[in-house]
Amino acid sequence: MDIGSLLPRHVRYRPDHLAVVCGGERLTFREVSARVNRLANALSGLGLRKGDKLAVILPNCMELLDTYRAAAALGLVCVPLSPLMRGSGLVTLLRDADTAAVIASAATVDAVEAARLELPDIPPDRYILVGGTRPGFHEYGAFVARGSTEPPAPARSSAEDPFNIIYSSGTTGLPKGIVLTHGIRAMYCTLFASQFRFTPESVVLHAGSLVFNGAFVTFMPAWYLGCTFVLHERFDPVAFIESVEREQVTHVMMVPSQIVAVMNAPNFRPEALRSLRMLCSVGAPWHREHKERLLPALPGSLYELYGLTEGFITVLDCNDFAAHIDSVGVPVAFSEMRIVSDAGSDLPPGEVGEIVGRSPMLMPGYYKRPDLTAQAIRDGWLHTGDLGFEDADGYLHLVDRKKDLIISGGVNVYPKDIEEVAVGHPGVREVAVFGVPHERWGEAPVAAIVPRDPSVSADELRQWINGRVAAKYQQVCDVLLLEDLPRSTAGKTLKRVLREQYAGQHA
Repeated sequence: MDIGSLLPRHVRYRPDHLAVVCGGERLTFREVSARVNRLANALSGLGLRKGDKLAVILPNCMELLDTYRAAAALGLVCVPLSPLMRGSGLVTLLRDADTAAVIASAATVDAVEAARLELPDIPPDRYILVGGTRPGFHEYGAFVARGSTEPPAPARSSAEDPFNIIYSSGTTGLPKGIVLTHGIRAMYCTLFASQFRFTPESVVLHAGSLVFNGAFVTFMPAWYLGCTFVLHERFDPVAFIESVEREQVTHVMMVPSQIVAVMNAPNFRPEALRSLRMLCSVGAPWHREHKERLLPALPGSLYELYGLTEGFITVLDCNDFAAHIDSVGVPVAFSEMRIVSDAGSDLPPGEVGEIVGRSPMLMPGYYKRPDLTAQAIRDGWLHTGDLGFEDADGYLHLVDRKKDLIISGGVNVYPKDIEEVAVGHPGVREVAVFGVPHERWGEAPVAAIVPRDPSVSADELRQWINGRVAAKYQQVCDVLLLEDLPRSTAGKTLKRVLREQYAGQHA
């Protein structure tokens, strides 16, 4: 289960197959291998050895793909960090990961240069800059030119050896570095390849951030099978549609906000997307209104994935999508799921409780945090902190995040229920519901809305939503009209930021 063995295999058996399309470059596996070998040998020349932590602070680019593969070849632990990270948050994560070397981009070099003053344990000659020059940093092109195109000595990593540390928290709170081993990434290769029906001839497009763990859901099967991987430097819905049609893309993974943007793009045509065999939503709840709009355009191609980087995942399969459209599917193969009460007892179908699960993708733990690991994994079961229920057929219905639950007048109010109503308004493009303090009820829901129709008013939307929710306690006390919702690098809506913005406006 050595991930580093995959690229040499493709070079031997299909060297001239198109491997990567990115930024105008189209490279075969033979050409990719030469690039990766140069980088791996150059990194080895810095003294990096198996188990060392290599932090990568890059946007989507060919160099990021090369770094993942070079790290695998050397047995390095790749730590992808958001290019948006700055200040103390960046220092905290670089220090927490025991970083031995850093590859950064020109857009992040100022932040990295400031951080290095507080990171004396990183040798000064182990900072590498992509896309520019700066004293004290190796210029990437000159740096890799030092390396030979011959394969480096194989690291021969085992299933237990770490391949990634993926951080789940940003600049606030305790950093949680999720350790993902070669064995876990091998499970990503095989389980997702079968679940999503990849073949070696598949063409995979990724337009979201490649440092987000959800990207590995399609990247690992493509790496495993030797598919063509098309990487966009940034998401643009018009360019996305053009690329799908031009490259005859078969597999894509997107967050719901990207899917909504594609459906609203001026060049959206079902015919342009007819090559897709898999369009999977990940990272946030996908509202039924949007699913029903897209389903006729791509019948038999839609999937939805619910999961945690820590290692529990369910998938709503394309063949079950229409019949179970309100669910997020069932656990992937070799996995188990339970719905438990606050007391830890199993709940029957239809009753809402915490989702717990276990799988062969379960992390060994949070890096250097046995205390947090013990809180998350109990008796081998991952406690997700998410609320849901199983229906009579065993399909999981995601009710909401436990942390986003609103308790109004002693009643549990699930934001997703209100969001499903609000997104049905023809003037609403996207919505996020969150709780705010309320003198009478303790908490009350507020709807942050990105309007499709600029003429629609907040008061009109509030009345429309409140006239259609199932219960009075679901009525929103206010509506915020925004140009866009605040999002993480992974594309998830940041309700914490919405609460802070609202509190600042109503202080």
